[in-house]
Amino acid sequence: MAALCRDAATSAGFTLIELILVLALLAVVLAIATPSLSRFFRSRNLDSEARRFMALTRAAQARAVSDGVPMVLWFDTKSRTYGLNADKSFVEDDTKAEQFSVDETLEIEVRHSSEAIAASQASQFTNEKLDTSGLYTLRFNPDGFVTASSPEVVVFRQKDNGELWVAQSRNRLNYEIQPGKPIASR
Repeated sequence: MAALCRDAATSAGFTLIELILVLALLAVVLAIATPSLSRFFRSRNLDSEARRFMALTRAAQARAVSDGVPMVLWFDTKSRTYGLNADKSFVEDDTKAEQFSVDETLEIEVRHSSEAIAASQASQFTNEKLDTSGLYTLRFNPDGFVTASSPEVVVFRQKDNGELWVAQSRNRLNYEIQPGKPIASR
């Protein structure tokens, strides 16, 4: 009886060799999976940046309606930043202004429709206050609509992982994320 208990006690745990073998097997699996995981996390940068920008467009629309003040979502492709603030002709100092930096592996490109170019040229003739700092801007009016001079598409591009387009929806009331090129050129 005592011998039977002793045999059960010695075979109850892992031996050192079994433990080393399992750890070596885990190391091999991780070495094989690491390149795939790094590509996965890089592509998540593209997706999360486009989603953050998309959320900022929705926040701009909501703030414009709730505050009754035009909101300007600006982005600077050279300094790789974008942000949201109230139109400076209405509010001098916006305490709720936000600014974000784009991941260094991403590029931002802005594309205007021919209607947006015509609208921005018309606003120059009517002496509307224009942003002269060279920033691209999306402007949301207090009624929640996007102005005609706002860009049609903002492209987030990553070298290895393609691109995502944040483009105006078909009804031009808001922006939406579209993989690759938008459905149809307006």
